[in-house]
Amino acid sequence: MYRSNTCGALRASHIGSEVVLSGWVHKLRDKGFVVWVDLRDRYGITQLVFDEERTPLELLEKARELGRETVIQAKGQVIERTSKNPNIPTGEIEVLVSELTILNKSLLPPFTIEDETDGGEDIRMKYRYLDIRRNPVKNNLIFRSKVTMAVRKYLSDQGFIDVETPYLIKSTPEGARDFVVPSRMNEGQFYALPQSPQTFKQLLMVGGMDKYFQIVKCFRDEDLRADRQPEFTQIDCEMAFVEQEDILNTFEGLTKHLLKEIKGVEVEEFPRMTFDDAMRLYGNDKPDIRFGMQFGELNAVAQHKDFNVFNTAELVVGIAVPGAAEYTRKEIDALVDWVKRPQVGAKGMVYVKCNGDGTFKSSVDKFYDQEDLAKWAKVTGAKPGDLICMLSGKTNETRAQLSALRMELATRLGLRKPDEFAPLWVVDFPLLELDEETGAYHAMHHPFTSPKPGQLELLETDPGAVKANAYDLVLNGNEIGGGSIRIHDKQVQATMFKHLGFTPEEAKAQFGFLMDAFQYGAPPHGGIAFGLDRLVAILGGQETIRDFIAFPKNNSGRDVMIDAPATIDEEQLKELHLKLDL
Repeated sequence: MYRSNTCGALRASHIGSEVVLSGWVHKLRDKGFVVWVDLRDRYGITQLVFDEERTPLELLEKARELGRETVIQAKGQVIERTSKNPNIPTGEIEVLVSELTILNKSLLPPFTIEDETDGGEDIRMKYRYLDIRRNPVKNNLIFRSKVTMAVRKYLSDQGFIDVETPYLIKSTPEGARDFVVPSRMNEGQFYALPQSPQTFKQLLMVGGMDKYFQIVKCFRDEDLRADRQPEFTQIDCEMAFVEQEDILNTFEGLTKHLLKEIKGVEVEEFPRMTFDDAMRLYGNDKPDIRFGMQFGELNAVAQHKDFNVFNTAELVVGIAVPGAAEYTRKEIDALVDWVKRPQVGAKGMVYVKCNGDGTFKSSVDKFYDQEDLAKWAKVTGAKPGDLICMLSGKTNETRAQLSALRMELATRLGLRKPDEFAPLWVVDFPLLELDEETGAYHAMHHPFTSPKPGQLELLETDPGAVKANAYDLVLNGNEIGGGSIRIHDKQVQATMFKHLGFTPEEAKAQFGFLMDAFQYGAPPHGGIAFGLDRLVAILGGQETIRDFIAFPKNNSGRDVMIDAPATIDEEQLKELHLKLDL
């Protein structure tokens, strides 16, 4: 028996007990006549004590030689701690060691295994197995497990069946690049790793499974950022004989359950907003509604004077920043510089200070009078003490720029509180998106999304106006889930493929298996997929998913710990019928 108790379990009630503990040496303090060792495992820290009066000299010397992160086993008696530590659960006791076994010595770690470490991100990624020993990372992984178990329990209780789908599949166009896997047994042919189990879960509905879920790895070969990894985890769900309302109600229930179970927060309101309104009021399709600063469109009240910057713009739009009229000129200039950064791309910013006495001071006083500025305040909802920030230009670009500014200002003002949760359904997305370079349409979600009832005929006359029977669940400005009611009729699916530019032959080659299945009684069905990594991060009060993944990739898609991706030898290449031409 390596241990009778964990290092976080012992309390005053254990005093007098003989125990066996195992773990890692966290710290050692040697006062000459007494040695204290903090022993750590996943569950906590217990102080071990060796002293000249009660410990054999040989054992005391052995304790003095222990290095940090050495794995040991200690046997001894639980005694009352003289100098108690109220900051840890085991702070009332310590273990007087009678036997000490070194299970494995450790090299000196390249960074300190502490909550606040001296290791930078690169070195911690290289030695991720050491980083996991630190409480912040360890607790994030435990938290992820708790969320995952709560998801499984909720969906199982709702009658969902957990079904695994294949990882080696056929490459299909789903919007991002596939990771491909060469087949040794089928020369010149390749599998792809799934971007999602989309077609398989639809086939499960054809198979009568009715309610399916899977917590599944998905893969996309795309550029990375803090909230994106080449492999990620989805809570993938599908239901048969449902309409949009059934899906929304079911997964509102899941979200409420997680917020209550994991965070102790009860959320009743799940407002719904159309895609068009989200873009008009917030400039993006995943708005953070924990705070205000809704957009006010100002064309009608700003394009009547000699200010050509506004007069020549497709859109003039502004937000009222609460309490920011007190910003100094230096602070406002810094905001202007911020929006002019390449990452945002604005050419400048107009501002209006709404003074406490009801007057206004703007950067364009030369062109606009107090009556004009009062109209701007009314449109943006600005109150005395607020600052109006205005951008102009092409509609889509300007909305995106002001959205970025809105989020930046909310962060600076402390309005994005991690312990406050504001869910939102965004609905009525466009079914198709126009590629301005090629003039071709592509599916905004994926080619299996159904148009809204009654809009199928519009595909022939005005495809850009067709709305999708699709929905996204947004939480605190992050899309945590998205889905749609699917097409379940072969002819409708063929029509959709046609409008996406597939020839009948191409559609059959890519998706013939699905079209064939629809001929055998496909039920109406729909579903949703949650990004588990992102959901866990938001519930954990953070927005960087890497902190909640055991072994993440870096921003270049590399695993620096195992040094992957890596080359393979020529013999393997020959077996796979591949030849590298470097």
